[in-house]
Amino acid sequence: MPFEGYTQEQYAQDMIDAYKAAGVDPSRVWAQSFVPDDIFYWIENEPDFGRQAVYLDERVDTVEGYTNATASLPDLAARGVQIMAPAFFALTKVDNATGTIVPSEYAVAAKAAGLELVTWSFERSGWLNEGGGYYYQYVAPVINNDGDAYTVLDVLVQQVGITHIFTDWPATVTYFASCFGL
Repeated sequence: MPFEGYTQEQYAQDMIDAYKAAGVDPSRVWAQSFVPDDIFYWIENEPDFGRQAVYLDERVDTVEGYTNATASLPDLAARGVQIMAPAFFALTKVDNATGTIVPSEYAVAAKAAGLELVTWSFERSGWLNEGGGYYYQYVAPVINNDGDAYTVLDVLVQQVGITHIFTDWPATVTYFASCFGL
């Protein structure tokens, strides 16, 4: 965007207008975007939809981006953002003193700013006995088998406090939720 005169703002509004035209109650819509201006647009122009707009935060993909994203969380909350959604690796880290998986600086900062956390995308990774790849990059030193996915999920739910998780294969998350009555 823009494309042949069609702007990003028009796209953001058209999406909301489609929900309105279909009679969908705003409480049932979690508009989401990787584009922060979309989130700000919905907050400012469509507050009924903007209050639960989900900022899909891909800024965490680099060390510098992670640091900047973490530092920006209070400002985003001050601008009305209520829900952040980074990839789940950005919400956990290894506590080097104990060798356990704990909430990351991003997770702690988001909670301190009063932000709700949603994350993605569980069960998209490689084998955990081989490090798990992209989604397990921050905890790879302490994982060694596929069961460790439950350890990470437990930290995300019980310590980080995520409210939702996108997953490619829902069996693990569903089983976990069923066991804990979530």
